[in-house]
Amino acid sequence: MAEPLDRYDAALTTPDMVILELEAADKADAATQLAKRMHDAGRISDLEGFLKHVNAREHQLATGLPGGIGLPHARSEFVSQTSIGVGIAKYGHALDFGAADGPASVILLIATPASSFSDHLEVLATLARSLSKESFRESLRRAYDAEVIAELINSSLVFFDH
Repeated sequence: MAEPLDRYDAALTTPDMVILELEAADKADAATQLAKRMHDAGRISDLEGFLKHVNAREHQLATGLPGGIGLPHARSEFVSQTSIGVGIAKYGHALDFGAADGPASVILLIATPASSFSDHLEVLATLARSLSKESFRESLRRAYDAEVIAELINSSLVFFDH
């Protein structure tokens, strides 16, 4: 029997918030494409307002992690629930997020409500731990399936009570 459609209501990410073969002009364009998916999913109320917060954060400190990961993030009053947009860059379309070891091919846009500071730090820390494992990064890159990618992200944050 098929699972009910609402099984993703509380999930951090859903297949709708995953972009396979992402082609973006730069990191701001990547964040815009991912934020639009979150906006369409009802997780972000004001797309432009949220992106201003992401860009402000991006100017404070580079959000590239070793291993080809971009982790743009922002807390914002325009976010209704903690959410993660996932972009897997199309081959040859990796983006510079300022990591010392080169451009990012996996981009995770983290959006948390302005009020949930501890949630924001917890999600960032847990994702960074998962992403430090090459096997996890490779699983994301090789999945080629939005459902599988959403499941990988959600299960890596399974402790997270939202």
